[in-house]
Amino acid sequence: MTSLILKCIMGVIAVLLIAILAKSKSFYIAGLVPLFPTFALIAHYIVGTERTSSDLKATALFGLFSLIPYAIYLLAVYWLSIKTSLAITLMMATIAWVITAIILLIIWQYFH
Repeated sequence: MTSLILKCIMGVIAVLLIAILAKSKSFYIAGLVPLFPTFALIAHYIVGTERTSSDLKATALFGLFSLIPYAIYLLAVYWLSIKTSLAITLMMATIAWVITAIILLIIWQYFH
């Protein structure tokens, strides 16, 4: 239960930090906060304590490849932000992320 509460607190801190930074002169730093490896730390701790070091290594490698869907998401936001409304931009970017993530999962399962 304590670990669940700590995870929730970490999430709240991240959201508050993003909200504060988004209103500051350095608003662009709000885009860096989600990349802090909060959830990766949790995932790697759990995999590292419950699985082998080889499994942790594979998890880290998959994490590197998971940057591809995120990069596609960011490129879609960048490109669509001046062409469409915010809602359409975020919806289309999310769809691009989902499609890319599904492709990544299929390729990973095939080759790994």
